[in-house]
Amino acid sequence: MRRIRATNAGNILLLQLMGLVACLAVSYARADNQVTQIPFADSAPGSVGLGAGIRNGSSPYRYVDTVSSMENDNVRDMMPLYLYEGEYLFFHGTRAGVHLWDGWVTGDLVAQYRFDRLEPEVNDFYRTVSKRSQTVEGGLALEFNLDRQSLYFSLLSDLQSRHNGNVADLTYRYRWDYSRFEFSPYLSLIYQSQELVDYYYGVESDEARPDLPEYEADAAAFARLGLNTTYHLLDHWYLFANFSWEALPSEITDSPLVDEDQIYAAFVGFHYNFGNVFEPRSGQDHGQVITDWSWRVQAGYQAQGTFHKSHRGDLQRSVDVHTYLAGVTLGKKVYDGAILDFWGKFSINRRLENDLQDNFWDFSVYVMAMGTGYSPWSDRELFRYGFGFGFDYAQRIPMVEQIKQDKKDQNTSHFLNYLEAQVDFPLRNMTRAESVRNCYVGMTLIHRSGIFATSDILGNVSGGSDVVAAHMECVR
Repeated sequence: MRRIRATNAGNILLLQLMGLVACLAVSYARADNQVTQIPFADSAPGSVGLGAGIRNGSSPYRYVDTVSSMENDNVRDMMPLYLYEGEYLFFHGTRAGVHLWDGWVTGDLVAQYRFDRLEPEVNDFYRTVSKRSQTVEGGLALEFNLDRQSLYFSLLSDLQSRHNGNVADLTYRYRWDYSRFEFSPYLSLIYQSQELVDYYYGVESDEARPDLPEYEADAAAFARLGLNTTYHLLDHWYLFANFSWEALPSEITDSPLVDEDQIYAAFVGFHYNFGNVFEPRSGQDHGQVITDWSWRVQAGYQAQGTFHKSHRGDLQRSVDVHTYLAGVTLGKKVYDGAILDFWGKFSINRRLENDLQDNFWDFSVYVMAMGTGYSPWSDRELFRYGFGFGFDYAQRIPMVEQIKQDKKDQNTSHFLNYLEAQVDFPLRNMTRAESVRNCYVGMTLIHRSGIFATSDILGNVSGGSDVVAAHMECVR
């Protein structure tokens, strides 16, 4: 069978880019696309935030009209944004990494998600075609900043051995402010290696048919235009609306899998900056420096009910599995409010699977809003209630999730959204022991799920698992 081969355009561009600088770029909608850049990266070290965005756009593939997955019926993809800007570590939604150095030239080690994929189930046209999967890419990134202008160069490599290729991105950006608005147009020059382009747009010999010729794609180079906008709504609230457009190169448009010659992407949403773990802000006029830290130990069992049912008192153990959880949680107050405090928390738990599979570690990072109930006759503290939101990563899929999702014939994910609720009572109301004066005992509800199969980054999972735990937490 005749095998079509694309031209070798783009190799010169790669050499020019690598001659300028070696580094790595990161973003969301497409891994080399800055359309999902949000202003949180400019926050002071120690900042903690949460937000959400809607990812929309067009697909280059035939019979694929949305960026969402076949796992749901959504036209768009919802993205929870878990945000932290530290002196060294950072989390910017689907981008995470380590700051290497700062100044007018910054350097980062980064890892992030590529959302490109092809699901053969979308149309019978792909009946002989294998799935093209999303992946995580990582490497080194540099940015040159001069007043309102910046030059960003990056090189990404596949960390999950999906396409086994790399992508380079050279982006020039200009920023200007108008009242509460910030506008940031940019021009990107993109290079994608032969391995990457051929994985997503090539047709192997065992996939080919008379109406789907074999095709080997070569490396590709192209330009992308974009505009990122931000509106500073309130003190700590930000809205953003970002857009990009690109004309696809012939190495992609010549593929029999493709029927578009240009595509667009959009990312619209908000985020809230809770405060700073290094310099917590205060909503009170006490004038004191906020230094509150907390540690907590927790242990519990797998629950049968959902997070909502557990809140209403349904604390029944799971009928599918008898598994357990035990671990510790560290917290740092980021906002000392008159009504609510906000805490940044990190939890590490051991999942005890009762010989159903090997035990494993489970990690959670989240922000918790904490309120206090006082006696109506005095200022004595009677109880605390907290609600947390963040993300969770499990080394293995908990057995209860494997069983529940298998019953529904639905997928699972190591990385899921995280919710937590806790209620507890001060030990100083029960004992005069000075060692536990600032300690509390109570109950914690732990929940991980995929937000009703609305998010690619969470594996489009519909479902999850819940744990009911007892805890003791001490604050200093």
